[in-house]
Amino acid sequence: MLIKNSLDEMEKREISLKVIKSIIEKKGRDCLYDLTGLSGGFLATQEELDLLETYIGPAIFEEKLQVLGKNHLGGEKIFAVNRTSSGILATILSIVEKDSFVVHFLPEFPAHPSIPRSCALVGANYLEFDDIDKFISIFPDNVSLVIITGSTMDHKILDEKSFKTVIDLANEKNISVLVDDASGARLRTAIFSQKKAIELGADLVVTSTDKLMNGPRGGLMAGKKDLINQIKTKAHQFGLEAQPPSILAMVKGLENYNENDLKKSLNKKDELMELLANDFKMFEKTPTGVMVSEDNLKNEIINHFKKDNTHDYGKILDKFSNKDLCFIWAMLLLKEEGIVTIPAVSMPGASATVRFDLAAVDAERIDVDIIFNKIKNSFESLLSVINDEKLAKDTIFTFD
Repeated sequence: MLIKNSLDEMEKREISLKVIKSIIEKKGRDCLYDLTGLSGGFLATQEELDLLETYIGPAIFEEKLQVLGKNHLGGEKIFAVNRTSSGILATILSIVEKDSFVVHFLPEFPAHPSIPRSCALVGANYLEFDDIDKFISIFPDNVSLVIITGSTMDHKILDEKSFKTVIDLANEKNISVLVDDASGARLRTAIFSQKKAIELGADLVVTSTDKLMNGPRGGLMAGKKDLINQIKTKAHQFGLEAQPPSILAMVKGLENYNENDLKKSLNKKDELMELLANDFKMFEKTPTGVMVSEDNLKNEIINHFKKDNTHDYGKILDKFSNKDLCFIWAMLLLKEEGIVTIPAVSMPGASATVRFDLAAVDAERIDVDIIFNKIKNSFESLLSVINDEKLAKDTIFTFD
């Protein structure tokens, strides 16, 4: 196993950032393709940038954010935090009592690690479910908060029926509901025509302003005014609130968001999937692209080794975890092909699924057949690299 802990993941991320900087310096930004779907952006005029002072910035831009945020998410009040995880933490610090339960329903395991980690900080008991019948039958007493994930880290979407069932049960018991709709606030509504979380009856919702929209890495909360005020007060005590530059960038991102941009990715996704299906079995469609899970990548590697009569493939693969394989491939995609995927640059604890998001801004600059060739070339490199454990380790942890 190469990646053993969070420190290893952080080191991997730092190497990736050095590689990205090197590519841009040597070849230019046009030779780098960010297909994470998390690329975000910072759109602003010079006049707006000149207003980014500590107190003037919020005075000017928070009012605009209230209007745009309510239009995007609904709710009585909007609050900007420096990350979605910050909003989740601030909510749990504000609402959840020690020894009480936080019950989380999501379409597919695992949960984003910020949720159980935040519960641990306040000494709360944490339960998570992906089966609605078990959620109903095991629902404990003394629940402080119900959390729903609208779209997982791998873009698995929760159906509206389950959404409503969870919210209705919480409402019956007078328990607040927070929806972690990091990408779901756009995926669910634009691609799956679902209602906004607030419209479905949630008390609170938080979304990521860099996921599938051209905004900064930050979080935007909406919900009932009294709850938002309570969370906002707690967030300011711990420095979890967004700062003026991020607030401006959120305003500009929301102003420029157009759900039709997401819908345009659907045809391109189908074209890429058709090409990939001729050479690979490991790819699955996502709402806006394609992805490869940890298990599917390992199985694909095994199948290729069998075709090549590599009899010692078991001995080769015993050296690596499934996550390692995803990290190695992601680093090869970056170093050799200039494609940025989440496992290369992700924070510790994030999903290792390798995803190619065709709703990303950079996807507009690159043809589907070029993406296919880059995927194919990097996979062939992966098969070669994992034959040498030192070379595999250097691929992740070494910057040339």
